[in-house]
Amino acid sequence: MFRIFAVSLLIAVTFGSAFAESAAVKRESVKSGAWQMTLPLGLQADAAYIPEDNPMNEGKIELGKLLYFDPRLSKDATISCATCHNPFHGFADPGAFSAGVGRQLGGRNSPTVLNRLFSAEQFWDGRAKDLEAQAHGPLTNPVEMTMGSHDEVVAVVAGIKGYGPHFAKGFGDPKVTMDRIAKAIAAYERTVVTGNSPYDRYQAGDKGALSASAVRGMELFNGRAKCSTCHASFNFTDENYRNIGVGMDAKKPDLGRFDFTKNEADKGAFKTPTLRNVDQTAPYMHDGSEATLMDVVEFYAKGGIPNPQLSSDIKPIKLTYNQKVDLVEFMRALTGDVANAEAPTDLPQ
Repeated sequence: MFRIFAVSLLIAVTFGSAFAESAAVKRESVKSGAWQMTLPLGLQADAAYIPEDNPMNEGKIELGKLLYFDPRLSKDATISCATCHNPFHGFADPGAFSAGVGRQLGGRNSPTVLNRLFSAEQFWDGRAKDLEAQAHGPLTNPVEMTMGSHDEVVAVVAGIKGYGPHFAKGFGDPKVTMDRIAKAIAAYERTVVTGNSPYDRYQAGDKGALSASAVRGMELFNGRAKCSTCHASFNFTDENYRNIGVGMDAKKPDLGRFDFTKNEADKGAFKTPTLRNVDQTAPYMHDGSEATLMDVVEFYAKGGIPNPQLSSDIKPIKLTYNQKVDLVEFMRALTGDVANAEAPTDLPQ
C-alpha cells in the first residue's frame, strides 16, 4: 500500500513541539491531479518533474512498485529493478558493477533511484529523457534483464492474471502495454524520496542535529572546498554533466555523455549525482572506482585526473586530514528518511 513516512510526528517526539511546528511549516507537497504527496523535510515541491502524459495516482504507484520488485520481468525470473537499485543500499548497488542475468556485469555503477522525482534526464550520460524512457532500457539490455523484446515483457506481465486489476486501477482498464509498464514503474520511482536528514533538521532550526565536525564540513562544502558548485541546491546536484577525470587515464576510457551527444566537449562527462543518502550508496563514481567517501574527498582534493576535457570546476585543493574528515561527516549527515521503500509482501499471481 502506498504511504509516506509521517516524519512530523517523529520530529515532535524527538525534538519538541517548537521544532515540530517549524518543520511542519517547511514541509511541502507535490500534487498531480487529485493525487498529493507530502515531502520529507528539506525537499522542494516546485522542483518536482512529472510529465503531463503520466499523471500520478495511487493505483499506478502501487502497480509500479509491484513491477519494480518483480523478477519475472527478466529472462530467467531472477533480476528485478530492485536487484540493482536495492532499498538496502540506498536504492543503488554495493558492487562497482551490477550483475544481471547469468551474472553478467554491466559497465557502469548503478546510480541511486532516490529523489529522481527532481530529475528529468536519466542514466549517467542522460540519454533517457525521463524515468519513463529509462524504464524501457534494462528490460531488454543483453547484460541486465535480457528479455528478447518489449513485446516479450508485455506477454509475461499480461500472462500473470493478478496484474489485471492493478492495471485497471492505475490506468482505467486491465490492458497491458509496454508504455503502461514503464509509466507505472516511473510513477513508483517518483515516490521514493528522501529528506528529513540531520542536515535538514539543522537548517530548520535544530542546531543540535549536526555534530561540530559536520558543521565544519558544511562550511567547507559551501566555501573553500567549493563542493556546492556542482552538488548544488536542496538535492545536492545541479543535474549537469562534467568531466572530473574518472577513468580518463584508462587505455580505452568510458567517454560518457559524448557517446550520446557526439559533442567533443562532452567526452568523459557524467551526471552529477545527488549526495542525499550518499553514505549508503558506495562505491562511488560512474565506474565504482572510489570505495569510500574519504576516497572521494581525496580524489577531488588532488584535482581529479588531468585530461583535455577536464572541467574548469575541478582544481586541486589543500585540505588537512581533519578537514577531510569533516567533509565526510557532513555528507553522512545528508542521510534521511526514505519514503515508500518497503518491498511488497506478495506479488500478483
